[in-house]
Amino acid sequence: MIVVDSSIWIAALRRQPLPAVEQLKRLPTRQILIGDLILVELLQGAANDANAERIRRSLSKFDGARMLDEQIAVRAASNYRHLRSQGITVRKTNDLIIATFCLQHDHTLFHRDRDYSHFVAHFGLRLLDA
Repeated sequence: MIVVDSSIWIAALRRQPLPAVEQLKRLPTRQILIGDLILVELLQGAANDANAERIRRSLSKFDGARMLDEQIAVRAASNYRHLRSQGITVRKTNDLIIATFCLQHDHTLFHRDRDYSHFVAHFGLRLLDA
């Protein structure tokens, strides 16, 4: 499965003419996974309730997943401590959880966010090139 990060969805929802948006359009629906944390990020950015509902409906055709449970929480904290020991600070807890979720479930991450690069270098996170 391919977990599409909010950085890609935001560009798509804004209809930005980017190669990543075109690439997203070509991905088979059945391969795309929407995590609950990503859904929260997208819905909290909506201008109003009607816009949030439109976004929610447009994403409902994709499989959803709960991204945080006890196992992911423990692993994410371990990943954070490892990176911190290397002098790397993860800026956003959501990104830490999303990356760890992808690693634990062997999913590929499609994103436009530089914060994931450390997860590639240190843990082997698989990315779909944007």
